[in-house]
Amino acid sequence: MSSKFSRLGRLGALTTRVTGSYLGQAVGGIFQDEEARQRALQRLHLDNARDIVQQLGALKGAAMKVGQQFAQLADGVALPEEAKAILAKLHDQAEPVPFADVRSRVEEELGAGLETRFRSFDPSPLGTASLGQAHAAELPDGTRVVVKVLHRGVEDSVGMDLGAFKSMLLAGRFVRRPKEEIDAIFAEVGARIQEELDYRLEAQNLEDFGRFFKDDPDVRVPAVFRDWSTQRVLTMERLDGVPIATFQEQASPAAKRRAGRLLGESFFRMLYLNRAIHADPHPGNYLFRPDGSLGLLDFGCVRRFDHRWVVHYGACGYAARHDDRETCLENGLAIGAITEREPEADRLLWDVCRTIGIPFRGGPFEMGGPDDDFMERIARLTPRLIAARNIRSPHEMVFLHRGLGGIYQLARALHAKEDWGEIFESVYLQSKAELEASGA
Repeated sequence: MSSKFSRLGRLGALTTRVTGSYLGQAVGGIFQDEEARQRALQRLHLDNARDIVQQLGALKGAAMKVGQQFAQLADGVALPEEAKAILAKLHDQAEPVPFADVRSRVEEELGAGLETRFRSFDPSPLGTASLGQAHAAELPDGTRVVVKVLHRGVEDSVGMDLGAFKSMLLAGRFVRRPKEEIDAIFAEVGARIQEELDYRLEAQNLEDFGRFFKDDPDVRVPAVFRDWSTQRVLTMERLDGVPIATFQEQASPAAKRRAGRLLGESFFRMLYLNRAIHADPHPGNYLFRPDGSLGLLDFGCVRRFDHRWVVHYGACGYAARHDDRETCLENGLAIGAITEREPEADRLLWDVCRTIGIPFRGGPFEMGGPDDDFMERIARLTPRLIAARNIRSPHEMVFLHRGLGGIYQLARALHAKEDWGEIFESVYLQSKAELEASGA
């Protein structure tokens, strides 16, 4: 990890280059016609996206993490497709930490030599992410585990990294939304990143979700080994299974269908019955067995919800599924998706809910099938959403829709065909009944 001052210098230089380039284009654009101005701006977006990926990939930390999340949410901002594709490379860009640094970190945290605490410890990482690095290992009794090690110094850079990235976004006018909405979204992202920096919280998340799924043999969550875990080192069970790309090639049609259904069922159960979701939808965080059963990995990013908010959110979907416009809009107001009831906001929110609800109406729907034009429909709505002033993205939705979008992409890859409306409705109505029974 770069030293604090070196990191500050690199981030400061990156921020200055990006913001300065947009300022220069704003001045130079005065002397260009509209077509030339737009061409120059598109080139600038591409150049800056490449610069951001190169620098953040080397720095890791919160700046890279928020860059990854921005890339996942990029359909809602003013960027050309080429720039979105470049930013998406941040998911694969982190450079491995040398094993000597990993060894010293683990030995400091566990208070003993690596050979004392582990029978074996693979020096080659399973993967390197923005905040940490994972290694395969064996406990003294031969139990196969994965050891996650937090990058050194990453805790000290969160505020600085978030501030730098926010400055770059605002300078490029990528996010043309009210300041209070942007502030709330960055506060939400910052809160989740802070949680990811404490592996004791992730250990608790693993145990909580393990209890939630304990009676479900089709969804597995790694067990935690507390005696080999600290705030900066997390040791957990190594699950068997293959990534989705391998599963797609090798699995039977029946297994693929089962996996697709389980992806949807597990997500809606987490949201409506557990009121907490696994909110990191990277494909690498899902393992698939030959029979289609799932393993969920990486519970550092978890979003918890108020029960009443979840029921209002579900009521929007339930009403859209049953063509009840007024109930949908009233619940949209309750969750903060619109700031007031007025005709233009009502029309737009209803269009959005009806579009999102396409897979949930009319019986079985094949994700990624010939009738799945969901992404194209959302893309057509995006300019209206960016321009709307009475439509908001409540901070609760940032990671909710990130998680839901990840599940959609996985199900789409499998061409999963199910009655998604029936799956959603059964758990939503159960959650609503539980809330009413509680008297809350």
